Amino acid sequence: MSDNRALQRVNVLVNHILQSTPPSSNLSLTREICLQYSPPELNESCVFDVKEMRKLLDGHNVVDRDWIYGLMTQSNLFNRKERGGKIFVSPDYNQTMEQQREITMKRIWYLLENGVFKGWLTESGPDAELRKLALLEVCGIYDHSVSIKVGVHFFLWGNAVKFFGTKRHHEKWLKNTEDYVVKGCFAMTELGHGSNVRGIETVTTYDPTSEEFVITTPCESAQKYWIGGAANHATHTIVFSQLHINGTNQGVHAFIAQIRDQDGNICPNIRIADCGHKIGLNGVDNGRIWFDNLRIPRENLLNAVADVSSDGKYVSAIKDPDQRFGAFMAPLTSGRVTIASSAIYSAKVGLATAIRYSLSRRAFSVTANGPEVLLLDYPSHQRRLLPLLAKTYAMSFAANELKMIYVKRTPETNKAIHVVSSGFKAVLTWHNMRTLQECREAVGGQGIKTENLVGQLKGEFDVQTTFEGDNNVLMQQVSKALFAEYVSCKKRNKPFKGLGLEHMNTSRPVLPTQLTSSTLRCSQFQTNVFCLRERDLLERFTSEVAQLQGRGESREISFLQSHQLAEDLGKAFTEKALLQTILDAEAKLPAGSVKDVLGLVRSMYALISLEEDPSLLRYGYLSRENVGDVRREVSKLCGELRPHALALVTSFGIPDSFLSPIAFNWVEANAWSSV
Repeated sequence: MSDNRALQRVNVLVNHILQSTPPSSNLSLTREICLQYSPPELNESCVFDVKEMRKLLDGHNVVDRDWIYGLMTQSNLFNRKERGGKIFVSPDYNQTMEQQREITMKRIWYLLENGVFKGWLTESGPDAELRKLALLEVCGIYDHSVSIKVGVHFFLWGNAVKFFGTKRHHEKWLKNTEDYVVKGCFAMTELGHGSNVRGIETVTTYDPTSEEFVITTPCESAQKYWIGGAANHATHTIVFSQLHINGTNQGVHAFIAQIRDQDGNICPNIRIADCGHKIGLNGVDNGRIWFDNLRIPRENLLNAVADVSSDGKYVSAIKDPDQRFGAFMAPLTSGRVTIASSAIYSAKVGLATAIRYSLSRRAFSVTANGPEVLLLDYPSHQRRLLPLLAKTYAMSFAANELKMIYVKRTPETNKAIHVVSSGFKAVLTWHNMRTLQECREAVGGQGIKTENLVGQLKGEFDVQTTFEGDNNVLMQQVSKALFAEYVSCKKRNKPFKGLGLEHMNTSRPVLPTQLTSSTLRCSQFQTNVFCLRERDLLERFTSEVAQLQGRGESREISFLQSHQLAEDLGKAFTEKALLQTILDAEAKLPAGSVKDVLGLVRSMYALISLEEDPSLLRYGYLSRENVGDVRREVSKLCGELRPHALALVTSFGIPDSFLSPIAFNWVEANAWSSV
């Protein structure tokens, strides 16, 4: 038999070298001796209802999501292609930057014509906002460029008009924005200032003789930079600028400025340059803008927070400049909300692809002449992917909770939304990048192919870690907010209320010295250790800042010198909030298989978070033996989650056509017949 195979191989090599037609004899290769794709559904069981699990994960608007999935799948604009007997839709990343920009805009027109954006700015209330968020998430699953272009237009430009403007702005701009008569962008970031919005250098003055504002870019570092939509398509922009009235700087304000006419010609006193090719998101036309004494009507000041009278008097109901600046920034929370949710759907695409591939791809045998082993049956491969799967589940519930508190926001909840959205945006986007990298490696060389998505998505989503707030800066904001809350409550001798700090009103939890499997999986133990970590780090952080201030340092310098504790605290706060969201979801479920599997997922999330955090050992919350117990339990949970892996990624509810060919019949997808 081995001699016959050797002869067959020799013939194939000879025919290949001589480029001759293979002989039609029994020596030709037969399919019986080749690897065959076996759908994982044939061998993998499912013990829970994936439709019910999907409802939990998506959280809202499942029917609307499926509707827009269908709209995209049925149109050739979305680059339908057949691979391995299945239809897939994904952008053609081999197109030039110019082609990607053009097709992105065509896709947006198609979605507009099919009613996707109906009511996005003219309807209000939690239901309308949740529908809008769901549809945007699906746009991002297909292509991050589409969701960013749509997000800039509706959530940045549109929401700025809606929340910073008043009736006169709403009547003039909102319906035209919803119908894309006006194409908006959002000019906040400058070459010299990104996260530090207070420091932007664009200057606006007021001319009472003509009742116009005059916007100026006084230096090169003040040029508006990375402005999505500015390079090609936007007709108008929101300009964030320092407002100088009678020689006094009243701080950052927002204005409407036209930058192109309806024919696409750049307006006078405006200069626009292209930001150029990027590592991803090349369907978005990022541009740079200079204002050369651009004059705009007085009515173009978005005046919900402050106004300037016709004779040049500055008026605002908010007298404190810091509070006024905060009022301008509060509505921008929507950006962090959408980014956090989008990041988790990107991680889901990567995990669904990598796990499905690992359930059909084999490598090496563990016995002589034995069959090759499925990748996911290797404990090391389980360790790579299943903890990330559990984290993605936990973060799905966190993203849903963030959306719910956002759409039901009140002035009283603005601070909590800011803190939670800052922490979630940072942790979820970091998780997405780590997950995509692991998935890229887990599928081997196939992850390098653009059409297999996991490698390409790294470049497409990398920007999320720095836009709408640099992640490290956001985590510092979390720690500073917790510091302020702690100091305020202690100073007033009041109990903690809000930001999830109520646990600090009770005695410090005591952890058992011996950690058994049942203890480690107990939700109360998990809650206790997460609360203990947050509590201790908050006390250490405030104590260290106080000591530095006692030695004469300012509060800001003290914060800077305590950055390591601040980073640990921000992470502890966010991971505890994440744990609470999955615990809340689990508590609402009736007894049954969905709850049982979710319990395994929750324990995996909790324990892998503990295993990966050196502060638990650094500050003595757990002993070396305890840390070893946690590590061993994570490995046990990998084995227990392995039978549920396919069902867990199927529960993401992402249609097959939105994944990549290697998630399915990767043999046929790469066969000669597909060339």
